[in-house]
Amino acid sequence: MNFASDNAAAIAPQILDAIGKVNSGSALGYGNDAVTRQVERKLSDLFERDVAVFLVSTGTGANALSIAHLAPPWGAVLGHRDAHIMTSECGAPEFFGGGLKLIGLAGDDGRISPAELKRALEREEWGGPHHISPSVLSLTQATEAGTVYSVADTAALAAIAHARGMTVQMDGARFANAVARLGAPPAEITWKAGVDVLAFGATKGGAMAAEVVIFFDPARAAGMPERRKRGGHLVSKHRFIAAQIDAFVTDGLWLTLARHANAMADRLAAGLRAKGLAPVWPVEANLVFAMLPAEVHKRLQAAGASYYPMHRDTAPRAGSSRPDDVLVRLVTSFATTTEEVDAFVAVVGG
Repeated sequence: MNFASDNAAAIAPQILDAIGKVNSGSALGYGNDAVTRQVERKLSDLFERDVAVFLVSTGTGANALSIAHLAPPWGAVLGHRDAHIMTSECGAPEFFGGGLKLIGLAGDDGRISPAELKRALEREEWGGPHHISPSVLSLTQATEAGTVYSVADTAALAAIAHARGMTVQMDGARFANAVARLGAPPAEITWKAGVDVLAFGATKGGAMAAEVVIFFDPARAAGMPERRKRGGHLVSKHRFIAAQIDAFVTDGLWLTLARHANAMADRLAAGLRAKGLAPVWPVEANLVFAMLPAEVHKRLQAAGASYYPMHRDTAPRAGSSRPDDVLVRLVTSFATTTEEVDAFVAVVGG
């Protein structure tokens, strides 16, 4: 019963096979191989336009390098206060960005609202030489609360940002889960809605260590090859990352894997509701947050269930729960089974 993270899952068999298939003979390094060229073509087809593609091995690298490329050192990057870049990347965006400033915004269900973004842009003192300048809006899709931005949500936020001369970066570590839930083409959710750069995640979706920075305007990527190399994220045996992305997007595998993870989250949420423990946020991707009574938490721990307790004050209904209740995050993956979910729910029910 492992619901700690989708990072805890193994590699999807199709992706592991793809790594093995390129593990023979020799190929030029640093992205000068045939598999990388093929991935670039496939991603352009997937997003319905020519894109500039940069493969890296970590989501933090994808976020930090893309944000640093978009914002000057005196720039501000606005994002949700609970976003991964704000809480869990050890200052990487600021480091790679030469001192840029991250500014966290409030927002229900892990999402920034257009009203909150407007308030932030209107209430702060911006511009030089004495103040930082708003440069980038970073949106997390799916969010850290397991919710998703609709196409309309993204378009509204991007319009506000662009009107202020900002660019829009999307942290898509769980982008596949969001696309699977929304059922809209990837182009509609990204560049057609105003996203300039996407950190396209595969690791949480079934890869070993494979992420992509995608520029929807290739001209905006000028200097990115050097930035990636200087940042230590240009992998020499590049074909092994490319092979993972190639398998991930071939025949819609990425969405097949994501749909399964989402379905397991739905099953888990339904089971918890049946036990009187409704999730504290809408379940729209592969994350379920629930407030567990202390005795249930102890029972699950004793049964070997793996998951992360969270800070109670992040939950919208924390004030209405008992003081010893525990807010937990439960994450499903492509490898989660119905038996695993049902066993967890059975333990919850005692």
